[in-house]
Amino acid sequence: MTATMSPLAFVYDRCASRSRRQLHMRLESCLHYAEGMGWAVADCWVDLGDHALAVHRPQLAALLTAMRAEADHHEVLCLVHTRERLAANTTHRLLLEQRIFAAGGRTVTTFEESGQPTLSAPLEGKAP
Repeated sequence: MTATMSPLAFVYDRCASRSRRQLHMRLESCLHYAEGMGWAVADCWVDLGDHALAVHRPQLAALLTAMRAEADHHEVLCLVHTRERLAANTTHRLLLEQRIFAAGGRTVTTFEESGQPTLSAPLEGKAP
């Protein structure tokens, strides 16, 4: 990876409801944010229906596979509208962020909630 190369954004969201209006608004927000930051967008991955609530998320797994393939060539980012788009449950969300980190990336939101997760606090019963 070169220092002059801009990051590559992998947009992710999930939607369990039948209404997709808010989903499309969130995805558009992510695409607009990436454009404003000057980031290329690899693609958008969305888990729908029961997959949006499950532990195993097929589209997130596909995103991670694609992210791993690009991590040696680019800074790779998993771009979500808010961290809750990964999971509402804090421990589950942190586990998913660990998977993103293990794939060579980091999580970024359109509200610039950035950073690397740590699992010790939730797993030890401490407030995150």
